[in-house]
Amino acid sequence: MRVILFVLIVVVLVSCGDNRVFEDYKDFATKSWAVNDTASFEFAIDDAAVPYNLKCNIRSSLDYPYSRIFVNYTLEDSTHKVIASKLVSSYLFDGKTGEPKGNSGIGDIYDHSFTLDSRKMTVGKYYIKLQQFMRTDTLQGILAAGTRIEKIQQP
Repeated sequence: MRVILFVLIVVVLVSCGDNRVFEDYKDFATKSWAVNDTASFEFAIDDAAVPYNLKCNIRSSLDYPYSRIFVNYTLEDSTHKVIASKLVSSYLFDGKTGEPKGNSGIGDIYDHSFTLDSRKMTVGKYYIKLQQFMRTDTLQGILAAGTRIEKIQQP
């Protein structure tokens, strides 16, 4: 009886609420994000009927010296034609208190997520590129940069 209840709970949890189409990270071995280090990802869209959120995921430590981060993102179609290119910023830490705004995983490591764009896309393969766009060549305390593509819930 317990096994059946456990399986039922797992099935319900897995089937609920995850609109993720794609998610991946690029880890930085030096625990810093160099200005010339592009995080590139390839993903596919198989449903053109719904809009999508394109998100940037940043994994940082408390060694990150700033409150904000600026990220330049580029979205390309399967022929590498640029569909969108935009500079986006987000606060990783509160500007006054210095408290991290992300979710804590282990110790002083925090995961942050912010929206880059929301749009409808045709069925096919896409490429997204992320570059840090700060006033320094190397951002200390950035452990990884990633992206998440998710379907937007329609009422």
